Amino acid sequence: MTLRALIVDDDQDHAESVADVLDLRGYAVELAFSGEEGAERFRAADFDIVLMDVKLPGMNGVETFFEFRKIRPDARVLMMTGYSVEELVAQAVENGALGVLYKPFAMEKLLAVLDRVKPRGMVLVADDDPDFAGSIAPLLQQQGYRVEIARDGRDALGKVEAGAIDCLILDMRMPLLTGLEVYMSLKKAARLVPTIFVTGFAEEAGALDTVRAFTRDLLVKPFDPAELLRMIEAALAQKDRAREPAD
Repeated sequence: MTLRALIVDDDQDHAESVADVLDLRGYAVELAFSGEEGAERFRAADFDIVLMDVKLPGMNGVETFFEFRKIRPDARVLMMTGYSVEELVAQAVENGALGVLYKPFAMEKLLAVLDRVKPRGMVLVADDDPDFAGSIAPLLQQQGYRVEIARDGRDALGKVEAGAIDCLILDMRMPLLTGLEVYMSLKKAARLVPTIFVTGFAEEAGALDTVRAFTRDLLVKPFDPAELLRMIEAALAQKDRAREPAD
C-alpha cells in the first residue's frame, strides 16, 4: 500500500528536499506552501501523514492543524519548526499532533520518526461497553492504528463486510448479534479478517471453548493492553505474510 504524505512548509527548498527523501521511500507526496493551501489540499484528498511547519504565512501551523482536525478528526500530523515556539508546539501536541521535529533535522531522524508513527492498519473495536471502546481507541491510535467503533454485532458485521478493516477486536457479548455469531457469519461469507475475541465473562466456559476451536486470540477483561497490542501486531504480520507471493 502506497502511503500518501502532505508537506506544508513555506520554505520551498526544505519542503522539496523532504519530498525527495519520502519519494525514494515509496510515499506519494504533495506539497503546500501555506496553511490555507495545505487545508485546501487536505480537504480534497486523504493523507496518511502530514508534515507541518509551525511558522507559516497566514494561518500558522497550529491553526492549520486545528483546521485539519475539523476536516478529519483522525488527521495524523507531525509538526516541524526551526524556531523557539514551545507554547505553539505544546498546544498542537496536547491536541493530538504526533510530535515535533526541530529544524535542521537529519533525514535519518525523519525516517525513523515516520516509521514509528506511520499508519499500521484499520482496527475495528466491536464492543457495546463505551468505557472499554473509549479506553482502547486512544491506545491504538497512539500506536499508529486507525480505529473504528461498532456498538453492536450487526454494526460490526456491516463494517467488516464493507471492507477496509484489517483487524477486528470482537466482544463476545453484544446486542443484536453476539461476537461468535458475527465471526461465524463472516466465516460463512468468506469475509474473515484477523480477529481477537474479548470477554468480561470468564465463567462462560462452553462459549470460550468454542472460540478456542477457531483461534487462540482470546483476552479476558481486564487484560494487559500490551498483550492486546502484541496480538494485533502478530495478526497483521501474519496477514501480510499470507499476501506475499510464493517463491
